[in-house]
Amino acid sequence: MTRPWPAGLVGQIVAILLVTMVVEFGVSTWLYERASQFSVRDDEARRLAEHLVISRALIARRAPAERPAMAADLTTRRYAIDWQPVGAQPATDATFADARSQVIEWEPSLADADVRMMRRPGATLGGVLSLPDGSWLGFRALPPLRDLDLSQGRILLALIPAMALMLIGGLLVRRTLRPMRRLAAAADRFGEGERAYVEEEGPSEVRHTVVAFNRMQARIERLIADRTQALAAVGHDLRTPLARLRLRAESVVDGDSREAIDRDLGEMEAMVASLMAFLGGDADPEAPVLTDVAVLCATMVDDLEDRGLDGYYRGPDHCEMVVRPSSLKRALTNLVDNALHYAGSATLVVAPSAVAVAFTVEDDGPGIPEEQLKRVLEPFVRLDIARPRDTVGFGLGLPIVARIVEAEGGTLTLANRATGGLAATIRLPRRASATL
Repeated sequence: MTRPWPAGLVGQIVAILLVTMVVEFGVSTWLYERASQFSVRDDEARRLAEHLVISRALIARRAPAERPAMAADLTTRRYAIDWQPVGAQPATDATFADARSQVIEWEPSLADADVRMMRRPGATLGGVLSLPDGSWLGFRALPPLRDLDLSQGRILLALIPAMALMLIGGLLVRRTLRPMRRLAAAADRFGEGERAYVEEEGPSEVRHTVVAFNRMQARIERLIADRTQALAAVGHDLRTPLARLRLRAESVVDGDSREAIDRDLGEMEAMVASLMAFLGGDADPEAPVLTDVAVLCATMVDDLEDRGLDGYYRGPDHCEMVVRPSSLKRALTNLVDNALHYAGSATLVVAPSAVAVAFTVEDDGPGIPEEQLKRVLEPFVRLDIARPRDTVGFGLGLPIVARIVEAEGGTLTLANRATGGLAATIRLPRRASATL
């Protein structure tokens, strides 16, 4: 199940800060509003008490006929005043008991005025109080108080600069984590065999990570260089006695023994060559160049025919693309040798397109079990079924092909043919230049 959470580190940091800020601001605003409500209510009670005292005194001095007009004159934008003749009045609403107490606390003279407070039409707070002659003075608080709307408005207003600060903070966090993005890109390039030094900058934690990566990269490069040098030395030292043994084998009189020795020496040489090619002992620094791969493949098949082997070419007369010709020839040679060994013949097919060129080596041999097609690309794997074990080498032919194809940015696909046999296809993308 996918979680609704930002995938990037910057997004997660900004989200955490945003949630924290919104919660903290909301709680603080709510507490402030709750605390300030007492002050607001106290102030409203004081103003209402003062207005009622003045209104009661002025209206009480007027004749009954003049009292309605005086009440209208005493009405303000905050309070509406009206005069009512003698009559029964409702009791104080228990909801407004605290408000009544606050009003009387501010103006004790109203304690004898029988102040009654209740909700009146068009107002959140209203009531009546008695005049000395037994008539009633009515009042309403206008307009209705909107505490909740006021709180929401304040929160939304304050969130505008908060969101702007979060945006600025996100940009600063993104800038701070820029070395981490560079480190990730450098790790990808280094994984593909490219030297990728990362500038040591940023916060201390990030800088320490970058320093560790650069040191690790240097150690790995030294290990690879040392191994390559050691393998090259071992390969050279092995080839020398093998050459001497081959010369001495020529002096063996017994023809059968000489042929057996030659086969053993050939197998040993093939093993050394495949091992060196796979482990990097024969490092090939060749650069990609514009090559006529059709001519290269046709020439390979002509060489097979010259050696008396069954080789066939199917494809265009010319097809130019940017490749490493020696590496491509080595990969195709391994595939062709496999086809010749297991089927006795090989067909090399070149199929160009606008974006890529496909090289397919087909044979009529036993093929490979479907569940083993991926496993044969692993180093030192030699199948017992269909492919006999009396083969030359360590089982590195296909892994070497896979490594060469990967270096060229292409793909290697193995598939059993419907008519029998195996089809090994190398698909290489066309490049606009000779620079990888």
